[in-house]
Amino acid sequence: MYTVKQLSDITGVTGRTLRYYDSIGLLKPTRIGDNGYRYYNEAALLRLQQILFYREMDVPLAAICDIMSQPGFDVLAALQSHKQALAGRLQELQGLISTVDKTILHLKGKQTMKAVQMFDGLRERQHKYQQEAEQKYGKDAVQASARQWQGYSEGKQQALIDEGNAIYAELAEAMPHGASSDGVQALVARWHDHMQHFWPAEREHLPRLAATYRDDPRFRANFDKIHPDLAPFMVEAVSIYAA
Repeated sequence: MYTVKQLSDITGVTGRTLRYYDSIGLLKPTRIGDNGYRYYNEAALLRLQQILFYREMDVPLAAICDIMSQPGFDVLAALQSHKQALAGRLQELQGLISTVDKTILHLKGKQTMKAVQMFDGLRERQHKYQQEAEQKYGKDAVQASARQWQGYSEGKQQALIDEGNAIYAELAEAMPHGASSDGVQALVARWHDHMQHFWPAEREHLPRLAATYRDDPRFRANFDKIHPDLAPFMVEAVSIYAA
């Protein structure tokens, strides 16, 4: 059996995240001792491994819950699926490495590179990101957001990026006060105002955006650099703000 701390040390998943997984029914402890400690056995470790694999595949937590709660869920079949998905990702990365190598040779004067070749592998990823955003928020909203951002000067864009980073840093510092504290809620309101520079975010849409920060590994990686519990904390704080 493993305690929360031991499991956190092994997996890199924070205790706060493990407790959150417990609260949504995604990963329950094997047993809870008389001392109130949570304990996890090997089956729980394998389940957590599955959760992390799905997160690597950009699957939202809600979808992971649905998938893994199915009566016929097959761990071996899931692992085979993960392997295929990772192989596809490896192929994408190899394509990017090839573009890097060709660019190096081009800059050294050893190979001529056409302009379109400079973006092999990158172009496809940008199209993929745009399609994902359009599916989630709608094509009109995504295009309007892009026009709004492109209308800013470079100085304005950098100022907005700096402001956003400052808000997230202050939220991380305020975490010990609790998601419902006046200070945290004031910061969430400030974040809401800040988001208006990117798209007209209505109050009721904010929890979905915060959930994306938590569930999408590409966003989560940036938040984890500030604090590993910041993204889940934002979901909690934003849900209170939007209620």
